[in-house]
Amino acid sequence: MMVDVDLLLALGASYKKVFQGEIIFMEGSRCNFYHQLVSGKVRWANINDEGKEYLQTMVETGECFGELPLFDPGPYAASAIAEEDSVVLKLHESTFHQLLEEHPAILLSFSKLLAQRLRFKFFMLKDLLCNEPEERIASLIAYLQYTKHNFCSQCGKIKLTRQQIANMTCLRVETVIRAMRHMHELGTINIRKGKVYCGNMTPVIRGRCTN
Repeated sequence: MMVDVDLLLALGASYKKVFQGEIIFMEGSRCNFYHQLVSGKVRWANINDEGKEYLQTMVETGECFGELPLFDPGPYAASAIAEEDSVVLKLHESTFHQLLEEHPAILLSFSKLLAQRLRFKFFMLKDLLCNEPEERIASLIAYLQYTKHNFCSQCGKIKLTRQQIANMTCLRVETVIRAMRHMHELGTINIRKGKVYCGNMTPVIRGRCTN
């Protein structure tokens, strides 16, 4: 979901540069701004007291993140951390609500975005019940391809590292590496120069995404 940058700036949004490893907002804190990534990468994750991380998603350029508390009075459900030096556009929550009132089409787009992200959470929770690492990974890759998120539709490259895939599937990175090597041997995916590519995996998930 991307709101027109000129529109955001006209409403008083401001740019903020964040550096690699910098926390943009913390899980449990109050939401005061709408955030949209202008450049760079941001990871949106839950981190427990032992430092173990569950990756919700890798935010791509042009996408918003942390928007859930803008629609209810709750705090942030996860933390946002700059994966690399990045630029974020921030709009105060009160002005964001004004934006939605004046532009119903944008409100509808946000409704579709929230529904899509909720569907992804149901999908991932269901897959966590599966004990086979290759099935978890294959389903995640198929979903990325289906939604075209963290996925290049032109070359078929998965835009996630092994560690990020591990953090999204609750697997150890060593398990992900072994499983993906086996998937490569079976022809499910193609690994070239350390990058992961896949063919058409949409049939794997089409029915599960539309149920």
